[in-house]
Amino acid sequence: MIRISQLKLHPDHTPEELEREVRRILRLRDNEKTDIHIRRQSVDARKKPDIFYIYTVDVETGNDAKILGHPAVRRNRNVSAVRIREYHFPAVNAAAVRRTDPDLRPVIVGSGPAGMFCALLLARSALRPIILERGEDVDARTRSVDHLWECGELNTESNVQFGEGGAGTFSDGKLNTMIKDPEGRIRFVLETFVRFGADPSILYSFKPHVGTDVLKKVVKNIRYEIESLGGEYRFGSRLDDLRKNTDGTYDLAVCSTADGDKKIQYLRTDILVLAVGHSARDTFAMLKEHHFAMNPKAFAVGLRVQHPQRMIDEQMYGRFCPYELPPSSYKVTHQAKDGHGVYSFCMCPGGYVVNASSEKGRLAVNGMSYSRRDGENANSAIVVTVSPEDYAIGPASKEDPLCGVAFQRKLEERACALAQGKIPVQRFEDFCAGQASTKTGSVSPQIRGLWQLSNVRKILPEAVNADIEEGMKSFSHSIAGFDGDDVLLCGVESRTSSPVRIERNPDTLQAVNYAGIYPCGEGAGYAGGITSAAVDGIRISEAIIKFIQADELRIDFKNK
Repeated sequence: MIRISQLKLHPDHTPEELEREVRRILRLRDNEKTDIHIRRQSVDARKKPDIFYIYTVDVETGNDAKILGHPAVRRNRNVSAVRIREYHFPAVNAAAVRRTDPDLRPVIVGSGPAGMFCALLLARSALRPIILERGEDVDARTRSVDHLWECGELNTESNVQFGEGGAGTFSDGKLNTMIKDPEGRIRFVLETFVRFGADPSILYSFKPHVGTDVLKKVVKNIRYEIESLGGEYRFGSRLDDLRKNTDGTYDLAVCSTADGDKKIQYLRTDILVLAVGHSARDTFAMLKEHHFAMNPKAFAVGLRVQHPQRMIDEQMYGRFCPYELPPSSYKVTHQAKDGHGVYSFCMCPGGYVVNASSEKGRLAVNGMSYSRRDGENANSAIVVTVSPEDYAIGPASKEDPLCGVAFQRKLEERACALAQGKIPVQRFEDFCAGQASTKTGSVSPQIRGLWQLSNVRKILPEAVNADIEEGMKSFSHSIAGFDGDDVLLCGVESRTSSPVRIERNPDTLQAVNYAGIYPCGEGAGYAGGITSAAVDGIRISEAIIKFIQADELRIDFKNK
């Protein structure tokens, strides 16, 4: 395979022009075969209005050595030979996965990206996993979320945080990640999303996204495959407790959360995957009671900011851009005077701020976009990194693995009280003055959920407020108008990532002192978004296969 990097074309180019440019670079004749695969596409708007798409493409020719040997091609630093490494799930020993006790099935708690991909690969390995999901299936969950947004009535078991697909289902569906993955798991995740309904452009987009409307279809289609292979979803089922048995198995106390009639059923397993998500605070408390090794970790808190998408596009592409380009995103960072990092997080072009609460009396917000990203506003979280040293109250609190949860709850209680359960909204000018807003200006709120003008500055610690104000003003140096008087702030953004890490053995990926239990994904502290969570779910499935096959081989050896 031949790879061409830094291939530049104007955004209105045709597929034929792309092929002609490939042939020109490789000095190919018209009758020579080419098969072109786009690996990456990004926008270069550094010299507005002269804007380009920058491509990385892989080309199959059937005669790579000869083409690469051409003097002009050999001198081109943007042309190279490349070997594509495809992801391969470890070979499964069919005899080993026929469990000694066929009633023992892997149990996965949570159906977000981590739990979903773990379940998919275990199902393909004939292990018939059981997936416990405290929330509803994606269709019923959507109705519960819509009811919250329209009426303000929260279903604490099925909402933006809990339910099929996890918190990412009601988000922008961004699939970019900073993790390194030479084994090809990231590509496998993207290809899986495409197979089950996502647009193929996510395979090469510099900043791939699916959109909440498409994600709902994708997670449902993945569930259908898991079920067709013997996997079983149990919605409205929350893990409330567990007990370790002398034979190495676990008895799980599973609470039915459906229909308001709570019943406890017991489930026995020797493999438990804790893919619970970053908002499963009651589950964290239960694990703490059982002395799981857990530690508080740094995360970020802040506010959602809304700008007109048109303004962001003009800043990024130029006021008189002649091309039809996708709604522009941005990424901004600033080092505050007090040493804290201030940065944009989960930027949603053409999106909405949404009520993402999961506990009564506490309010949290998030950002969401549909696949077309055609909303009036852009929004992102402007957040400040906080560590246990920042949010722990007193020396004893620092030793509590859930001190970050306590800090989040405190902020969310303030946000809820501030606007009587509605999303508090404030103009940036009023935020700087520390006074409640009484009217909106040129920016119209784009919000899914009830909202109310208020003084958002009352939610966060004043040091964090000062950092956000400083950061907003700094960001205006690169994006003019970022700190405009009418720019809107909404709060509180408190669920950027898990405030806790459940420690696991780096070799087996099992929880410390709990053989057969696998902390997994974002909630356990090992991921930070849809793609990295899915990758961690894949890694856990690989570790489970290794564990089962080794265990069965030991039993077989013992019997001989």
